[in-house]
Amino acid sequence: QVQLVESGGGLVQAGGSLRLSCAASETIFRINAMGWYRQAPGKQRELVATITSGGTTNYADSVKGRFTISREHAKNTVYLQMNNLKPEDTGVYYCNAVLSSGMDYWGKGTLVTVSS
Repeated sequence: QVQLVESGGGLVQAGGSLRLSCAASETIFRINAMGWYRQAPGKQRELVATITSGGTTNYADSVKGRFTISREHAKNTVYLQMNNLKPEDTGVYYCNAVLSSGMDYWGKGTLVTVSS
């Protein structure tokens, strides 16, 4: 069982920045990949960014150049730095971890609200 705890969400004006954190109860060396997903009101959950155990990153086209995913092994934590935020970035952001077994786990989410 892997527990994921997100933090860092909040209210920010368009053009502002936030940094989300996801702390894992399992050493991230045992996790194949971690990622951030978001769900806007009335919409399906969508991928934002992922990072593999090898450090390969992947981003949704809508956030490329504005968001950066990174990880800190010593703290078993993955971050999402979000710059130049737009109102359409508003939503609940969820952390996801995929183990080598194929099982995946989700955090409870953190709300990001971007005002225009």
